[in-house]
Amino acid sequence: ARYTIPLPGKGEAKRAILETYTKEHSAEYQAQALIDLARKLGGQIEDLTKIKRIVIHTSHHTHNVIGTGANDPQKMDPRASRETLDHSIMYIFAVAMQDQGWHHEHSYAPERAGRPDTVELWHKIETTEDPEWTRRYHSIDPNEKAFGGRVEIEFEDGSTLTDEIAVADAHPFGARPFARANYIEKFKTLAEGIVSDSEQTRFLDLAENLESLDAKGVAELSFVVDGLEHSGSKGIF
Repeated sequence: ARYTIPLPGKGEAKRAILETYTKEHSAEYQAQALIDLARKLGGQIEDLTKIKRIVIHTSHHTHNVIGTGANDPQKMDPRASRETLDHSIMYIFAVAMQDQGWHHEHSYAPERAGRPDTVELWHKIETTEDPEWTRRYHSIDPNEKAFGGRVEIEFEDGSTLTDEIAVADAHPFGARPFARANYIEKFKTLAEGIVSDSEQTRFLDLAENLESLDAKGVAELSFVVDGLEHSGSKGIF
């Protein structure tokens, strides 16, 4: 294959970073908005066991990569690896509905994936492609570009509940766009039990004062991981 990579010319603005989006949740990006919708819906339904069927109408990419369009039985298997569960919107949606949230470790734990009530709900979820969500997924207009979908929930008594979401809550156009405090909180959550509190504070102080750092300060933009003697010696990378 041959790939052509456009690079900015001399003095030209480097715009690619403006086309990146925050991941609040440790899951595939196409799952971000749907996690937010799942936790919202989960909080509105008194008894999740009364759900008969859930259909997620979404983009071609979401349907075929992390949805039932992939025709991958492992995406419905409670014994699947974390990497597979990370690419199963059916699993992710079920857990986010039940827990009204998502955790980078607990949500993927084998005992969490194997919970009978979770497996039951998980197996009631399917995805389907909606041409309008596919169009919005590929739109180059930031006001239209979307990564979400419409969810239709059918209950055993015949009643239904429908809602949709275009972008994740943390997205710049979302319900609560990520600000600096959110990024700091995410860092602390991921570092808990791995990086000491004092080391977290030292690193964050440096990061908060990046513009004033000299070469020595930039070289210290790393952190020592508890139990790893070689960590913290090669800069942020």
